[in-house]
Amino acid sequence: MTALWRDRTGAFSWLRTVALVAAIAPALWLVWLALTHDLGSRPINAAIHFTGTWTIRFLIATLAVTPLRVLGRWPKLIGIRRYLGLTTFGYAALHLTLYILDQHFDLIHVAAEIALRFYLLIGFVAFIGLCILAATSTDASIKRLGAQRWTKLHKAIFILTPLAIVHAFLQAKIDVTDATIIAAFAVLLIALRLLKRYGNAENPVAVAAVALGVALATALIEAAWFALLTGVDPRLVLEADLDITMARPVWYALGAGLLVTLIAIVRRNARRKAGQGQPMRVRTA
Repeated sequence: MTALWRDRTGAFSWLRTVALVAAIAPALWLVWLALTHDLGSRPINAAIHFTGTWTIRFLIATLAVTPLRVLGRWPKLIGIRRYLGLTTFGYAALHLTLYILDQHFDLIHVAAEIALRFYLLIGFVAFIGLCILAATSTDASIKRLGAQRWTKLHKAIFILTPLAIVHAFLQAKIDVTDATIIAAFAVLLIALRLLKRYGNAENPVAVAAVALGVALATALIEAAWFALLTGVDPRLVLEADLDITMARPVWYALGAGLLVTLIAIVRRNARRKAGQGQPMRVRTA
């Protein structure tokens, strides 16, 4: 058990310890809410939503590892990616188990509901994908599949994430605040990966442009959702988004984007100072 908070050399790792605590904390909080009867009149339904929310949060955290490792030059972050991925699977499994419990373990009814309800179907497909990724997350799987094939397989996370987000939107229906915030974070992280591919991952101007673009897209997506689902004038939603006193998804998106921009600026300045501090080399004949 102690290996969970130690790195591969056997030394104690603060990073892994924090990841372990973060993984366990929501589950402990859910148990506390259940014991204190604070889950409302439909406790199982509340627990289903709770575990679903944390599944997608840990999924986004897993996606964030590589961009933050590259942008902040924190190579040790790679050591917690497996933790976060397995935690995502764990909460997804609990989410599905609670749904089966809510249906009184009638598996035929559960299967019929999944087949007939689109948001359940795509959520189940995402869960199957997470099962595959969790089952192949071991060192033995990497060795057996080969690094290249293993990497290609685990890129399925870029398919599973949109499925999970659509599931969250359709399940939430009207109050899509959390789903919109998650979607914004996902778009930001994927955009940062694209910057890395084209060699601009550490360019603060490029990162800032992506941050502003994601914030704008967040506002437009939320306005379009309400317009299509409820008929609300999208201008009213956009006006509300401009109110800085309200905790609207656009401000979360912009805040996250500005944070990664700040990281890019700090790291660039640190590299410049390190370069200036190096002694000039003089060629000799």
